[in-house]
Amino acid sequence: MQALDITLTKVDQLGLLLAQIADLEEQAEAIKNELKNAGEGHVEGNLYKSCVSLSQRKVVDNKAVFAEANVPAALIEKHTKTTAVITLKVTARS
Repeated sequence: MQALDITLTKVDQLGLLLAQIADLEEQAEAIKNELKNAGEGHVEGNLYKSCVSLSQRKVVDNKAVFAEANVPAALIEKHTKTTAVITLKVTARS
């Protein structure tokens, strides 16, 4: 069967688009890494410009703080938000 002999469903269309996006993201990531590895500073292109800056970010490990402070699980649960999430996963058929 040739690829042109089939009708693409919405799932097929989405899968093909996601594959293209994955390829483009891989290319973009390689270019980002190249720019970041060049160090801090500005790079001017003909259409776009980029700026690489270094900074430090602090992150609080809430679980560790709660455990060390002996915060009861019931109190944590009381202040924990739950949100509905719809997940769609697309994979190639084998």
